[in-house]
Amino acid sequence: MAYWRRSSRQMQAATGGVAVAPTSPVAEKPKSPRSRMMRQYDLVERVRSYNPDTNEDLLNRAYVYAMKAHGTQTRASGDPYFSHPLEVAAILTNLKLDDATIVAALLHDTIEDTEATRAEIDNIFGHEIGALVEGLTKLKRLELVSREAKQAENLRKLLLAIADDVRVLLIKLADRLHNMRTLEFVPHASRRRIAEETLDIYAPLAGRMGMHEMREELEDLSFHVLDPEAYAVVKQRLDALADRNRNLIGEIESQLSKNLQKNGIIARVYGRRKQPFSIWTKMERKSIGFEQLSDIYGFRIILSEVEDCYAALGVVHTTWPVVPGRFKDYISTPKQNDYRSLHTTVIGPGNQRVELQIRTEEMNQIAEFGIAAHAFYKEGAGSPTERLKHESNAFAWLRHTVGILSESANPEEFLEHTKLELFHDQVFCFTPKGKLIALPRQANVIDFAYAVHTDVGNSAVGCKINGKFAPLSSELQNGDEVEVLTSKAQSAPPSAWESLAITGKARAAIRRATRTAVRDQYAGLGRRIVDRLFARAKIEYADDKLTGALPRLARTSIEDVMASVGRGELKASDVARAMYPDYKEERLVRYGAKKSLAVKLKLKSEPHPARSTSVIPVRGINSDLPVKFAPNGGAVPGDRIVGIVTPGEGITIYPIQSPALKDFEEEPERWLDVRWDIDETMPQRFPARILVHNVNEPGSLAQVATVIAEHDGNIDNISMSRRSPDFTELTIDLEVYDLKHLSAIIAQLRAKAVVAKVERVNG
Repeated sequence: MAYWRRSSRQMQAATGGVAVAPTSPVAEKPKSPRSRMMRQYDLVERVRSYNPDTNEDLLNRAYVYAMKAHGTQTRASGDPYFSHPLEVAAILTNLKLDDATIVAALLHDTIEDTEATRAEIDNIFGHEIGALVEGLTKLKRLELVSREAKQAENLRKLLLAIADDVRVLLIKLADRLHNMRTLEFVPHASRRRIAEETLDIYAPLAGRMGMHEMREELEDLSFHVLDPEAYAVVKQRLDALADRNRNLIGEIESQLSKNLQKNGIIARVYGRRKQPFSIWTKMERKSIGFEQLSDIYGFRIILSEVEDCYAALGVVHTTWPVVPGRFKDYISTPKQNDYRSLHTTVIGPGNQRVELQIRTEEMNQIAEFGIAAHAFYKEGAGSPTERLKHESNAFAWLRHTVGILSESANPEEFLEHTKLELFHDQVFCFTPKGKLIALPRQANVIDFAYAVHTDVGNSAVGCKINGKFAPLSSELQNGDEVEVLTSKAQSAPPSAWESLAITGKARAAIRRATRTAVRDQYAGLGRRIVDRLFARAKIEYADDKLTGALPRLARTSIEDVMASVGRGELKASDVARAMYPDYKEERLVRYGAKKSLAVKLKLKSEPHPARSTSVIPVRGINSDLPVKFAPNGGAVPGDRIVGIVTPGEGITIYPIQSPALKDFEEEPERWLDVRWDIDETMPQRFPARILVHNVNEPGSLAQVATVIAEHDGNIDNISMSRRSPDFTELTIDLEVYDLKHLSAIIAQLRAKAVVAKVERVNG
């Protein structure tokens, strides 16, 4: 969303017309610094104007308490600090909110910035108001290094509080709006950070809640700070456009009103121009100049009933030519934030494109003020938040999103998912049974599957889009019917899906399923290792006995213990000592004498197996584990091999003669006696390393390479070092089919006159 980083030289000369929208009650002009603060009676009168039953005593007590609590504190502008919560409360009175919300706005910084406490707020103003103020209080003394982590943790706390009471969000947005209106007094470095945070988090959050007027002002204020040059250019063009087209606007309004009235439709019609940030982002998104924009201004037709909206649409479409592909019906299919309206574009008077939004008065209130437009005072039991749970899709989305985000593993992941959930337009798709699924633009079938149900996403193996087979990564379009094909054989999704998914829900579910699958793999391996050690030590293992020993192992469950052993974080001998304090670990005397569980590994070759990790099935463990070959020398079929469990990496395969195995003599529980399981009908190559002492003469290296090539060996890497003037030492990594194949190549090399010595390297 870094629109402000683009050059404003892309701007073109302005053309077209613009209408001036009625002033939004949210977007009132901010008072100048050091101006007279609102008095107690002014605040009470503002609330009484829309709520005659307001609790004047409560408002007065909150006003006095907050003023005294903030005392002599001042803002960066030099104004008394108390002017800030007072202005926040004023913004909320424009939204006609209840007494508790206004009081919480007055008190919202007291716990964080003064000596006031939550207990004191509860005692004086009640638990409801105390909870609102607490939800707006930032976490203190966060032991986190990065600013992003601190930001994410505070955002997590805020969103969880919002999910409990939506009024927390309304106060927070009003708080951010006033801070943005007075941002010019903040130091430049902080100014940019606050503007970026506003554009990244709070403006989209206001949009998701349907509060478009507030979202637009937050976007424009941020845009003005982040790219003042581009903002000034767009604003200048808009003002010039308004001057040139003032008469045209009136003409369009008049014609629309007359045509509707002639057909018996009573409507309120007014023009409205788009804001600078909205125009700039459209220019960036479509790579067009200002003069190419055709919808800088639009008109709203406001009616009383839904039926009138469709009747008005018919009048408009029969009066002026319709621009194809520009009609959208958000009344029959509302947006996720409850937005409802008919959108269309026609060629109006003077061959001018006219964008129209047709809606009822109620729809218009929700379009402008979102969840704040829902009736807080209508008759009925329950708190505003309880009523919104049933009335507002936007609030339902918020609660659902918070539930998903709260499962994020770390603060940075939470912040990333929050932004993913906030930044998207919508595309509407359907299941074969007709269920509507709303997704972000550019979402694919993977996102769709997880939107239907997590289990559907985890077991998805294919799909049909509009009856035709398609890849799961296919991007979805409006109106697509999507059938997800599932398989019980797939219990966990491929981890690569996380990079393909668009929605936070899908990404979180994939990450969670992947972690669970990996944990299960390591837990299974860990249990085998523990069982083997107990069998060798001839001591009894029982889950009940291990449960009692969990505190000594600092683990909360048996599965945690087994997974830790599988990852190499715990030794099996540690488990034995926790259960049997007198247990003494046996020592591994020699490789050939050890007794171990025989596990067959079906080794899977890779283009460069000596340097890569393969995922191979381990028979007897019933899971896929990461397996790699010894880094210096590898192993080939025909070798007796040993598997060593490496912490966090899986299993490393060594030939039994490898000197590196001495490093693991003191950890017998990490040893696995693995065996080759090769399909002879499908030959595979495996890594080996040889050391060749070559006579230093022209063509000697070519002769060595020719021998290897003629015997179907594949050279992966060669390094050379001069040990004496007469000889060069070659270290060759090559790929062969088995030990017999390797031995044949070594024998042929020894037969060459230019080769003094050949030996296999076992790292």
